[in-house]
Amino acid sequence: MAAAAAAGSGGASNSAAAAAGGWRLPGRVLEFVFSYLDLRELRSCALVCKLWYRVLHGDENSEVWRSLAARSLAEEALRTDILCNVPTYKGKVRSFQHAFSTNDCSRNVYIKKNGFTLHRNPIAQSTDGARTKIGFSEGRHAWEVWWEGPLGTVAVIGIATKRAPMQCQGYVALLGSDDQSWGWNLVDNNLLHNGEVNGSFPQCNNAPKYQIGERIRVILDMEDKTLAFERGYEFLGVAFRGLPKTCLYPAVSAVYGNTEQEHENQVDNVEKPAYWLTGQHEENTWMCAQETKTCA
Repeated sequence: MAAAAAAGSGGASNSAAAAAGGWRLPGRVLEFVFSYLDLRELRSCALVCKLWYRVLHGDENSEVWRSLAARSLAEEALRTDILCNVPTYKGKVRSFQHAFSTNDCSRNVYIKKNGFTLHRNPIAQSTDGARTKIGFSEGRHAWEVWWEGPLGTVAVIGIATKRAPMQCQGYVALLGSDDQSWGWNLVDNNLLHNGEVNGSFPQCNNAPKYQIGERIRVILDMEDKTLAFERGYEFLGVAFRGLPKTCLYPAVSAVYGNTEQEHENQVDNVEKPAYWLTGQHEENTWMCAQETKTCA
């Protein structure tokens, strides 16, 4: 355990010593040692040598990831349908890492005990938003969103920088209210950025209104600097171009009381995050899944 801990905190010299020295232990022994480390230490260990990398990433249901999931995820989270549908323990841990941040949302919301549900209190004359813990500065990513239950007068999905506000007075389209966020209001089909309406979306005659339960896929391309949307399997087009070369976070803003949003991370082979917004009766739920080139 001392060897792995040293690699996790001792820098390049310790890493080189671990790789070239006597740390080439059998895989089963390394797996046992790694099962006591936290995620940050595991990331460092994966950079030490190919053997350590294979031990950590070869089996996503290994004791390393089982142990980390048991230690870092709440029991309520492990029992949710969200994580039950994630096939590996490494995927479950990753899902949790991509959930909404308890320190980066409106004061009128809180994260429930399951770790994935963001609850908005029914505060009058307030618009409230939330950002994920991890954003994207490169690569191509996608997430699915759907809303079950009332949208209220404003329900915006999109992206935001770290500087975008997540709360304001009144009932407004918070996401897209300044130059730090970009959003699509599902209520009136308007695209919003820098406090202005950038036209209707999708760009067609008599565009249909969003229907409760419909899945919207948000596609963020940090290589081409675009944000696009799909409905079902129909590509609706590019909504925003010329996005800045900065870290952008999946985000949402809403005004409806008792809105609940859940965030889930699942992994596929093409680095597509998937988020979805769902709920029952007067509660809305945001859930998501994603794979990354990320920034915290």
